Amino acid sequence: MLIKSKVQSQKSKTKRNFSIVLKAVFFLITCSYSLSSQAQCAMCRASLESEGNAVKSEAVNDGIVYLMVIPYVLVGIVGYLIYRMYSKKSEDKQLE
Repeated sequence: MLIKSKVQSQKSKTKRNFSIVLKAVFFLITCSYSLSSQAQCAMCRASLESEGNAVKSEAVNDGIVYLMVIPYVLVGIVGYLIYRMYSKKSEDKQLE
């Protein structure tokens, strides 16, 4: 009986690990796929278009997108750490 429950526990851990890996792969694919976006505010766009320098305006646009991504990454990391903390607590309760 004890061996059967250990085997079932191993299967559930394997399913959970596969699920986590699948979610991580989906997340990485989603993050690596980017769409062209125009992330300039009206004031930045007006000042850069008046100069007529397209390279400079693209660089400012890329910088704005880069600065926008950092908070999302940080929130994602904190969310993952909270998820991992709660999953460890539930595993400890199941073992008792």
